[in-house]
Order: sequence, then structure tokens, then C-alpha cells
Amino acid sequence: MPGAVATGIRLAAPAPGWALDADVVVVGSGVAGLTTALRCTAAGLRTVVVTKAHLDDGSTRWAQGGVAAALGEGDTPDQHLADTLVAGVGLCDEDAVRTLVTEGPDAVRRLIGTGAHFDTGAGGELQLTREGGHHRRRIAHAGGDATGLEISRALVEAVRAAALTTVENALVLDLLTDEHGRTSGVTLHVMGEGQHDGVGAVHAPAVVLATGGMGQVFSATTNPAVSTGDGVALALRAGAEVSDLEFVQFHPTVLFLGVGAEGQQPLVSEAVRGEGAHLVDAGGVRFMLDQHELAELAPRDIVAKAITRRMREQGADHMYLDARHFGAEMWETRFPTILAACRSHGIDPVTEPVPVAPAAHYASGGVRTDLRGRTTVPGLYACGEVACTGVHGANRLASNSLLEGLVFAERIAADVAERLHSASGEHRSPKAGVVPSEEGVSSEGAIPDAAVRPSDLAPPASRPLPLIDPEARIRIQRIMSEGAGVLRSARSLGAAAQALEAVHLDALRAEEQQGEGEVKAAVPGVDSWETSNLLCVARVLVAAALEREETRGCHWREDRPERDDADWRRHLVARLSRDRSLTVRRTGTAAFPPVDPVYVHAEPDVPREP
Repeated sequence: MPGAVATGIRLAAPAPGWALDADVVVVGSGVAGLTTALRCTAAGLRTVVVTKAHLDDGSTRWAQGGVAAALGEGDTPDQHLADTLVAGVGLCDEDAVRTLVTEGPDAVRRLIGTGAHFDTGAGGELQLTREGGHHRRRIAHAGGDATGLEISRALVEAVRAAALTTVENALVLDLLTDEHGRTSGVTLHVMGEGQHDGVGAVHAPAVVLATGGMGQVFSATTNPAVSTGDGVALALRAGAEVSDLEFVQFHPTVLFLGVGAEGQQPLVSEAVRGEGAHLVDAGGVRFMLDQHELAELAPRDIVAKAITRRMREQGADHMYLDARHFGAEMWETRFPTILAACRSHGIDPVTEPVPVAPAAHYASGGVRTDLRGRTTVPGLYACGEVACTGVHGANRLASNSLLEGLVFAERIAADVAERLHSASGEHRSPKAGVVPSEEGVSSEGAIPDAAVRPSDLAPPASRPLPLIDPEARIRIQRIMSEGAGVLRSARSLGAAAQALEAVHLDALRAEEQQGEGEVKAAVPGVDSWETSNLLCVARVLVAAALEREETRGCHWREDRPERDDADWRRHLVARLSRDRSLTVRRTGTAAFPPVDPVYVHAEPDVPREP
């Protein structure tokens, strides 16, 4: 039986040289992280926000489409629930979805109350649009196609107005736990100069992971450079369970920049299709009409598969999105961001079809939580894309992600506040002030030097993982794109697993032969830590994809083309053991198991190498 105890697995890093105290530390500054932080602060909790870049540099700002919620006339939460369950292909947790769609409308209204300005009509009513998988117009948007940017702006301003303690340009390394396996903070590395440069710690009895996705594990993605799977990797090292990592959604319409284009690619929002754009091949044929009743507005996995099939049939490397009939005014007012991105690459959507191809977009799986965001490690929470709440199942419904961040952030903050306010004094951190402003660490106001002290809580005794040479990053991404992309098979996934194992063995050999001849092991640093996190999540993703021998949602197995509800309407749950072996198990039903630290497995564990 799994227990919520520290694995002793950690990244190789210097011991913390400084520390801060708080009630809760929130890791990430997207919609999930900042909403959690604001709600925790409102509940009277001393909150520290740690973010990898600047407060507004997360994935949220790149969200174009909007927030899905039953806000329109005639729409209901039940209708939203039905569309979400269809998109999730039998693997959504219905209780989680019902929570999302029922609490979602008020959560959006509270976001508006925080200062987010959504597009409205002449009478002040919200303008709503449709996206793939939705049978009604229920997508609230801002700035035409700049919804994420507006939400980020509003939340960042609210955080600054509330004078929250923030640590920017900081990569979180590992979870700190006490002798009972309970969360007691995190270690982190600040990328800057001054007193807090280097590795430090934030001590807190509650840690909320809101680190976003892991799209950078693939060569081409819509995710920003910071999305390197840090939260999932940290959780795995801490002994937490992750679930459904094989379900990576590939957005169907990403601006095609040429064969071999790598890194973050410009997204062409599904809202463009929601307003009437057509997918066509080089001959101008609309190939989605006979694929699904919703044609271009079918769920994303269906559209991505249809595009990929058409490309293979015609020997093409991309298809086209034709919205010339919009006219210049509509492009300029409704989709100004996309228009500018296309034109910057020499494409004018007003006069020509836009070349598009699928690219890695969203992780439907992640760190397994319950309806209050609690993971299998006491005191560790997860929210947003890093989490697997059961809302998305095998394929996320368009624009449900921002809503999930809002709804579950509020639930997490309520749970943390209830737990800490009712806890005995021995479980609360001593009161600390606000961090002095400096590069990499920012806040309002100053505090006495005594509030920032050397860390007295080092990571648990353990063997650090061998660090991966940063030069292996591109190698890992190409392995994943070739073997675990839109099209997968036992053969491609097996080859990917072997290639990833070779990367791991190279690191082991380099560590063992350090100082002998020309061999040099990777040294601790942001690039090697990120690359190590990428390898970790890549290996778990491939192991889960190999295990799931069917096609479901955004997991497409060419060698197992049919959906198999009898054997595979189940979740895959993975965790790392103390000996670093990876355990993958299949749940007994489609229901999400509880996150209690001790429970009986539905099926025996299947051990694998990490």
C-alpha cells in the first residue's frame, strides 16, 4: 500500500542558505496560483508566491479563447457538464465536473469583481462565443483574443495591491517534509543577485503547486519556455501520485512555421473556428464535414486526428484554416493578437488561408487531487494544469482550464484556511514579515533582517538524482515528438522509452566517471534542473502511454485504434518509490480513488524502472 512518506529522492543542489516563513507557499503565478494566493491572504494566511519568471510570465497570459461557464441566456451547468463529459471520453470524474460547472459562473463573476474586464455588448452583457465541443455560446473573452493577458493583468494588480510577498525568478526544487511525511515547505533557487541569490527555503505547512504544464517536453508546443513539468517532477520525487499523464492534448490549429520548427509556436485559437473559420486542405476541401456532427467544432482530439490523417493521406506537413470571409474589420477587432502573430510571420489571414498543424498544448493529467486540491502527500496541494482533478478525463474541453484554475483555487484556499486555523500552534510557522525588495525577490515594505534566516530545515537525507546535461534537452524533446506525439504505437513508445533510458544512463556514467578523462557530469543549475525535470515527466508519460493499450481521447495508439471500455475505462496512477522504481497501476473503475495516504489497491502494482 502506498504511504504519504518522503521518498528521499531529490535534485542535486546546494543546501539552503536562507529561509522565509509562511503559512502557505503558492508555486506559480497563473490564474490558479494567484487566485489561490489572493484567497489565502483574504482568509488571514501569511502567503508567499514563488514564480519561475515574472508574475505575469506564466501560461495564463497566452490563453486566447476565454473562460467557459454557463453565463448565457438558456445555458445551464447541466449542459456544460454534458459537453465536458463527452469530451472526456468516459474518464471524467462526474463529481469534479459538476463542481466545476456549478461553481464556475460565480467564480467568473468574482474574477470580474477582482478587476478583469471581459468583452461586453452595448447593453453591458458579456459577449460569449463557441469553441470545439460546446453546443452553446459560453466562452467569455477579453480583448478579442487576449483573455489570458487580461486575466493575468487583473490578478497581478490585485496581488501587488494586497502587498503579497512574492519571490520572482525562482525555480522551486524539492518539497520539504517533516519526520511524519507532512509538508513543511520547499527549497528553491533564485536567479538573481543580492541577499537571496542561490538556493533557499520557504517553510510552510501548506504548499500549493500551480506550476502549469509540461509542453516543453515536446519539440513544438504552445507552452512558454517555463513549462518544463517542474511541479509534476517535484511531486513525484516527494512521493505523490500522478494520474493520466498519457493524455496530452495537441491543439489542432497551431501556426505552422515550417518543418523542424521547435519551441513555443503561435496558437490560432479555437475561437477562430467558433466564429466560422473552416479547415481545408491544399485543394480547398473542407475535410471535417464528414468527420463529426460539429465539423470544425468537434472536440480537439477529433480535430487533431482528422488533420493528422489528412496530412498523412496527402503527404503534407500542414493543413489550412480559412477565415478570409471574416474580412479585415473582424480580424482586427475580434482576433488582433492572432492577426499580428500571423503577419509577423509573413501570413495575412485577411487575404490567405493560415497554415496550421497540431502541437503539444495541454496536459489533462497531472498530480492527483481530490475535490479540495489535496494530493496524496499531507499538506501538498495542486491546482491548474499541474493537477489532475478528474475534470478533464481523456481530453480537456476547450476553455475549461482557466475555469478549473479559478474554481479549485478557491476550494484549496478554503481547505488550507480551515486546516491551519483549526490546527494547534505547533503546526503553525512563527510569524515572519515581508521580503525586502531586490532583484528576483519583490514585495511591498521591508522587514527586520531577523525575519530572513539561514535554513534550519535541510532536505531529507537522500541520494540526489544524477543531473541531466542541459544539452540533452533538445534530444529529449525530439524523442518525445517522434515517439509519443499525436500518433503513438507500442513500437514508437518502446523506442522512446529506450532512448530516454539512454539519456538517463549517460548521466549516470558521467556522474560515476567524473574526473576521469574528458567525462564531465552536469553541474547544479537552472538548465540542468529543468532538463532533469523534463526527463522525469517524459519517462513517466511514456510508461503510462505504453500501459494504455487502446485509443481514447487525446491518446491515439495506431496499433490499438479502438476504444476499450471493458478493460481501459480506468485511470493509470504512477508514483516513485524510495528505491526510485516507478510503479504504474490501473484503477478498478473509472472513479477517482481517494487521496488518503493509505488505501487498498484495486489491482497489483506494476513496477517499472524510473
